Amino acid sequence: MASRVRCDFQKRLNRRTILQGAGVSMAMPWLSAMESAFGASKKSVPKRFVAMTLGLGLLADNLNPTKAGNAYAPSAYLKDFQDLKDSFSIVSGTSHPGVQGGHRAESSLLSAAPMSGGIPSGNTISVDQLLAKHLGHETRFPSLVLSLSGSNSPSYTENGSMIPAESSPSKLFSKLFIADSPADRRRQMYRAREGRSIMDVVADDTRSLKRRVGAGDRDRLDAYFTSVRNLEKRLASNEAWVHRPKPMVKESKPIDISNPNDFIARQRLMSDMIRLALATDSSRYVVCHFGSGSGVVPIDGVEEGYHTLSHHGLDEEKIAQLAIVEKAIVDAWGDFLRSLRETDEQGESILDTTSVLLTSNLGNASSHSNRNMPVLFAGGGFRHGQHIAFDQNKNHPLPNLYLSILQQSGLSVDRFATSTGTMPGLEPTRTS
Repeated sequence: MASRVRCDFQKRLNRRTILQGAGVSMAMPWLSAMESAFGASKKSVPKRFVAMTLGLGLLADNLNPTKAGNAYAPSAYLKDFQDLKDSFSIVSGTSHPGVQGGHRAESSLLSAAPMSGGIPSGNTISVDQLLAKHLGHETRFPSLVLSLSGSNSPSYTENGSMIPAESSPSKLFSKLFIADSPADRRRQMYRAREGRSIMDVVADDTRSLKRRVGAGDRDRLDAYFTSVRNLEKRLASNEAWVHRPKPMVKESKPIDISNPNDFIARQRLMSDMIRLALATDSSRYVVCHFGSGSGVVPIDGVEEGYHTLSHHGLDEEKIAQLAIVEKAIVDAWGDFLRSLRETDEQGESILDTTSVLLTSNLGNASSHSNRNMPVLFAGGGFRHGQHIAFDQNKNHPLPNLYLSILQQSGLSVDRFATSTGTMPGLEPTRTS
């Protein structure tokens, strides 16, 4: 996990005083990246990240090609992806080290926090929120956390708190594009100013401690003050957004889909909203969780509930029905990629600069296995058109992919969670 600022105060200071004085724990490796972000050229094309996460996995035999490399034959789920081949990669043979617990591992999906006895031993920040924390100040919404139903999400703050998801496309549209009332703006301004005043207090408390520590600790506190000042800039930016008009779009406010089991229609509608959010630069870091709905998805050939089908027990009829649902999910994801590819920004498609991930905490939903997680990864300025196949028995750490995304997004970090390095075979083709 990311290293944190630790102030080794003299023994005469008790632990409670240290906590009150230090206040906010900040990650060291990204301070320089944060500074560069504040001074970034407005003409630079932003880098973005979208994660779509599944609660019930994908059938590996239908997803993963049998051959590794770029000369693979498309699998059953990817046969309609030939026009996208150079824009995405299939990654097999990966998992999160130390994570097990079946469905409960959903909480570690984007944080990769190890679990003990099926319970996270101390969840921490997810990859989307790490990006939002250090780069999210450049947009009105530092991140968007969404779902197709319910409020559960794999997005977690650094203290291990889950961020509730928004599942209504119409509410999301209003949040993004409909002007706030004067009363709403006053409330937003109050919250921004209150947050800044809190940071001022923390800074004052910590400054007083500098007189009571040695030279080495003063250096650590100087680094901490840099972090505090950067947080203050972020808070000031939040207040500035209150006065800026929201973007105008030609699209009308969507109508929410009432049927909770109409999984694919909900996915497509929310994908449209994500595209609008990216295209208007309302947010650059988005997570959309698909959950594990129990109802029957209204698709021809499907007669049993989605969750029941995922626990097929090798029943051929259930597998056949499940494949219909999963193929529709993957097809909708492909259409989302096409929509990003067709959306131009400063002469290039948004897909070129947006890392798009489709994955699940379950490699085998029927057995609740968290090994061999399904991974489709697109865009982001990486070299694609390949099946990156790791050992099915000795899995490669999936956090290595997250580290690759973080570095490609502009963060100066050499580790994320249980990563051992960046993911081999997924080299960037561009760095700007």
